[in-house]
Amino acid sequence: MSDIPLRLGTRRSRLAMAQSGQVAEAVSRVTGRPVELVEITTYGDTSREHLAQIGGTGVFVTALRDALLRGEVDFAVHSLKDLPTTQPEELVLAALPMREDPRDVIVARDALKFTDLPRGARIGTGSPRRAAQLNAYARAHALDIATVPIRGNVDTRIGYVHAGELDAVVLAAAGLSRIGRIDEVTDFLSVDTVLPAPGQGALAIECVADNASLIAALGELDDPFTRVAVTAERSLLAALEAGCSAPVGALADLLADGQTVKEMRLRAVVGTTDGTRMVQMSTTGPAPETHDQATALGRELATEMLAQGAAGLMGERAQ
Repeated sequence: MSDIPLRLGTRRSRLAMAQSGQVAEAVSRVTGRPVELVEITTYGDTSREHLAQIGGTGVFVTALRDALLRGEVDFAVHSLKDLPTTQPEELVLAALPMREDPRDVIVARDALKFTDLPRGARIGTGSPRRAAQLNAYARAHALDIATVPIRGNVDTRIGYVHAGELDAVVLAAAGLSRIGRIDEVTDFLSVDTVLPAPGQGALAIECVADNASLIAALGELDDPFTRVAVTAERSLLAALEAGCSAPVGALADLLADGQTVKEMRLRAVVGTTDGTRMVQMSTTGPAPETHDQATALGRELATEMLAQGAAGLMGERAQ
């Protein structure tokens, strides 16, 4: 085994560094080689605009991919939900490790749950998807809330609650878990209330497509169940022609009969940010055994949603 370190490209944020550190340890275990983190600043990290305004899709990814293609790093770790759905031919997703909890969570003042928030509660989120579903739920259950667009890292967002500027913020369970702050969650949002972003909770380990030995080594970390589930979710997103900042929620569950996974259920939602109009549908089929089968399941559900008027609810169609 070589002593030459493998170079892992990562964003500089605390969350990115934490999850890249965890992947680095796993890669070191399966390759027997040391792994060093190479910090890369992306446009999404430096821009102060709201993610929905700067295009969402790929703003955290492009700089990492450029570093891979220039040979400055050997592989990169992404949050899968940040990745554009079209994969560049020169790069390959060598591993999608086992997914963390995909749910969204609330961090609220006074340890409140979502449904216990006071009338007029201000809830911070940078995600049109979360705003759409929270507003739709509030409307259906006679809750009075206001969603407030925010951005910034986890510390910044939770800080708004501690400072009394917001009553609550919505975050991803997986991110809080990876930085050791899951105990600050005051409410886990059921996926029946808020469907997560396609691929939420999953990481993607990417490298150049012509490095067969590295692809094989990284492949040891791949979780096939995670891969088929997120492939179906991302296929749906691609078929809706929606970017990762569009108000699309999707979750694929593998349904087991005893020890055997028999079926996959894919649920998805598209809605206007104010929650007044929503298209929510699901489909269940045999558990996909190939990439193409998982892709087909996502495409089929997207087609049904488009027939129900989903396209008109997404605002700006991604180009």
